Amino acid sequence: MSDDRFSLLIIGGYGTFGGRLARLLGDQPRLRLLVAGRSLEKADDFVADLRTPKDGAEGLGSNNLGAMVQAVSFDRDGDLTEQLTRLRPHLVVDASGPFQTFGEDAYKVVEACIGLGIDYADIADSTGFVAGIDGLDAAARAKGTFALSGLSSLPALSFAALDAMAPHFSRIECVSAGIAPSPHVQIGLNVVRAIATYAGRKVAVLRDGQPAAGRGLIDAMRVTVAPPGVAPLRSRKFLLVDAPDLALLPGHLADLKSSFTGVGTEPQPLQHLLSLAARLVRLRLLPSLLPFSRLLQRASHAFAIGEHRGGMFVHVGGVDHAGSKLTAGWHLIAEGDDGPFIPIIGVDALVRRLLAGTRPENGARPAAGELQLADFEAAFRRFQITSGIRMENEAPLPLYHRILGSARERLPPALSALHAGGARVASGRARIERGGGLLARIVAGVIGFPPAGEDVPVTVRFVSDGDREIWTRDFGGKVFRSWQAEGKGRDRHLLAEVFGPFRVLMALVPDGEKLRLVVRGWRFCGIPLPMFLAPGGDTYEEERDGRFHFHVEIGGRLTGLVVRYTGWLVVEG
Repeated sequence: MSDDRFSLLIIGGYGTFGGRLARLLGDQPRLRLLVAGRSLEKADDFVADLRTPKDGAEGLGSNNLGAMVQAVSFDRDGDLTEQLTRLRPHLVVDASGPFQTFGEDAYKVVEACIGLGIDYADIADSTGFVAGIDGLDAAARAKGTFALSGLSSLPALSFAALDAMAPHFSRIECVSAGIAPSPHVQIGLNVVRAIATYAGRKVAVLRDGQPAAGRGLIDAMRVTVAPPGVAPLRSRKFLLVDAPDLALLPGHLADLKSSFTGVGTEPQPLQHLLSLAARLVRLRLLPSLLPFSRLLQRASHAFAIGEHRGGMFVHVGGVDHAGSKLTAGWHLIAEGDDGPFIPIIGVDALVRRLLAGTRPENGARPAAGELQLADFEAAFRRFQITSGIRMENEAPLPLYHRILGSARERLPPALSALHAGGARVASGRARIERGGGLLARIVAGVIGFPPAGEDVPVTVRFVSDGDREIWTRDFGGKVFRSWQAEGKGRDRHLLAEVFGPFRVLMALVPDGEKLRLVVRGWRFCGIPLPMFLAPGGDTYEEERDGRFHFHVEIGGRLTGLVVRYTGWLVVEG
């Protein structure tokens, strides 16, 4: 074993989050990774799997191509001093839990590490555990060690997002944050147990500047998670959860008046049932949901319905430096299986900084504010994770620019000019195709789509009418109109386009030189219709040879192709 390796002990190293941390850090040749847990057999199996090449890639082994990985047994209820002395880690990361159930001697692992001069970090989400670790600060400083608690989504990442938005404010009065896991992610039992501990119980929050008692998994707020430039998650309710942010925010923000942290799971009907069960606890018809943790976990796995995407948000409200009301939102979406890596990205960043020679200040404290948003964003680039900030009370912006948020900066000049807002006229040429089916002809007739034609002259007039834009299209003398606006409520951050009785809701997604319009919902006379029957097709705008080009395709399962028109436009004047 090389003496210059940095030794990292991961408690719960073969679990949901500890295992992901081991996989993330396995590319570091200077690391000695100790994958630890009560079961040495499970640790051995995990390490064997970690060393097995996947899809032709080389596995991790004890060579200079990757970290040295070793399975070890570790019992937090055993002789901690003996175990830690034998294993000799430089850093202990506790990725086990649930921290809410650690009892009166909750900090025994932290205290053992400090006593032996070993650095410590964890991904705790227990309010009491994270907020109380600073009671060990003097001891940690005396030993020249650090102990960071809550180096996870809440509070480390949420506070990093908050600190990134704070410079826009002279006074922050309200903060809310929430996590929306993908329904297809296999939620670990410890996570379910942690949530079950406060279901229906009182949760300390701020309301109108005063301490108040919220109701766990009962109080709710509706949010649409929508990072600039990607299709948003479907609007959903977030149920109140007891997270460390609620205890830490009042000490961080002197003018704070309200706080909220929540979880928004899919499918929402299952979440409604969970909230109903929490009400039974509140009414004392059930003592707790903790005994039902395995049942709740199995239900979440059995009803894995919906898009395989997860997300997170942090909303901030207050006053800007000019004295005006201002709101801002940081949003994140993770595609597929990448979401569960987010809770351990903070630890991953910490270890990489340690390997680079950057060490946190000694002492024991919550990890809120320990890392900057840029530290997380650097790690996001290794995944399909998109995040960004929306300043929601900026000076009036054109419709498309307002929906795109900061992603508007990625629009090519020709697209930005066409969507610049105000009264304007654009002209060009188009090719039009029409569907031949009876239903397609009926729909096209109701909306007023033009007939098929080649090299058809086209003029589009744009008129602003309050918050919406009226588009009048003239294809060789055949005129049809629609109006566009930003969606409200459940449709927030989407573009709503209305053709007669139909309202189509679309996400604006920059894709290289293209701006794609992705259908996310539709209505007929205000009545929501099934997505599998929604009008589809490849619809996008792009800049080509310095000109605005359009490709609009409208069709559906019942109608087939209704209309497809392609061409170019130039803004006059």
